[in-house]
Amino acid sequence: MLIRPGSPADAAEIVRLRAVLLHTFDDPGWNDDWRAPALAALTGQLGRAEATLAAFVVDRPGGAGLAACALGGIEQRLGNPSNPDGRVGYVYNVVTDPDMRRRGFSRGCTTALLGWFRERGVRAVDLRASPDGEALYESLGFRRTQQPGMRLKLS
Repeated sequence: MLIRPGSPADAAEIVRLRAVLLHTFDDPGWNDDWRAPALAALTGQLGRAEATLAAFVVDRPGGAGLAACALGGIEQRLGNPSNPDGRVGYVYNVVTDPDMRRRGFSRGCTTALLGWFRERGVRAVDLRASPDGEALYESLGFRRTQQPGMRLKLS
């Protein structure tokens, strides 16, 4: 298994894999209007010299396209006692095509992403775990926090 950094050339496949992930949440208001802006944003971010976003991918064995990916970004927040510089990594879009699962692809991509964070001196990494992904993240050292998440959608 070869885990490699994602590039702008992989953006369309990463967006396709994101749709695979999002479909697992059974959103009754589904539409594909998000795909073009997501593709443009991802293409613009991948491969930057001073990147704050990274993707790690696995090419589909014996076929075209990707089998799996994991994305992550670095946010600058205000520091605190456990993270003085305030830089926080965020892992998202960890997904493997259904027919490629149980081969270690998501683990490999996530492990590579955590290495990318470490190389950049990031001291804290957050994510939201689905029930299917929780065991993987726990095995990599993630633990539940006391901080409940909330969201406000602005129109």
